[in-house]
Amino acid sequence: MRDSVPEPRKVPGYSLRQLLYFVTVAEEGSVSAASAKLSVSPSAVSLALSELERALQSQLCVRRKAHGVTLTVSGTQLLHLARALLRQARELESELTSADGRLSGPLAIGSFQGLASLVLPRLLQGFGQLHPGVVIDFEERDQTELQQRLIAGKLDLVVLYDVSRSPEVDGVELTRLRPYLLLSVEHRLAREPKVALRDIAREPMVLCQEPPSLDYSLGLCRNAGVTPVIRYRVRSGETARALVAHGLGYAIMMRRPPNDRSLDGLPVVYKEIADLPRVDVPVLLGWPRDIRVTRRAEAFVRYSREALNG
Repeated sequence: MRDSVPEPRKVPGYSLRQLLYFVTVAEEGSVSAASAKLSVSPSAVSLALSELERALQSQLCVRRKAHGVTLTVSGTQLLHLARALLRQARELESELTSADGRLSGPLAIGSFQGLASLVLPRLLQGFGQLHPGVVIDFEERDQTELQQRLIAGKLDLVVLYDVSRSPEVDGVELTRLRPYLLLSVEHRLAREPKVALRDIAREPMVLCQEPPSLDYSLGLCRNAGVTPVIRYRVRSGETARALVAHGLGYAIMMRRPPNDRSLDGLPVVYKEIADLPRVDVPVLLGWPRDIRVTRRAEAFVRYSREALNG
């Protein structure tokens, strides 16, 4: 019987540069926009796409001069894999060039607007002292945008409420926050220790529409058997506090800030919700479920769990 001979290793017929050009075209929507972002000629981008399609023996996109680029089914599948491969390539380069085996390189973190000031300063300071070679950038966006940018590979980690979470996002719980009713100091129930939603059901409501506050607040009302009378719809928690402070309605807030005043100086009061069980909202540190995170991200997750739960 002949000994089995392993097949020779085959060099891929595509390059990381071709994958980078493809991902950029997919994200920018056209060859011209991608060439501008990459600082190369449109013909170089088009050539890279054609060579990549030839190497993979599959049409990846449909190019139309007036309508940009549309990915095919194969192109959509490749986009996810290409992003992961490019991320791993950057991680390899960072590990090989770091001194003494210490962590170094970029770490991109996104946070929901209302949570950034609550958890990030402490984590950024402590982690930065342990790993000074890691350069952390963070951005604040709404819940939907954060998850989209995370899945697209534009963020390594995100801090968000564990509400309406995408199945493509995995994570660990950092802490829990309790929702409150927000009332003006002149409200008839302002001196009560707790206030039931059903006791203010007929009063005007200031509804925060920033995801996930919208779905969460309306869900609490449904659970209490209340149909709210929505008077104002706002996108900012500060705007909601200002309206409530002026007696223009009540609001449901997903967390209680340390300062019980609106930006224009008027006081507000926070009340526990009496007609609901304890409904603490988990705060999550998330990452893409099907993508291996970098060593920097793994270290940040470990540190965050110890710092906030230790």
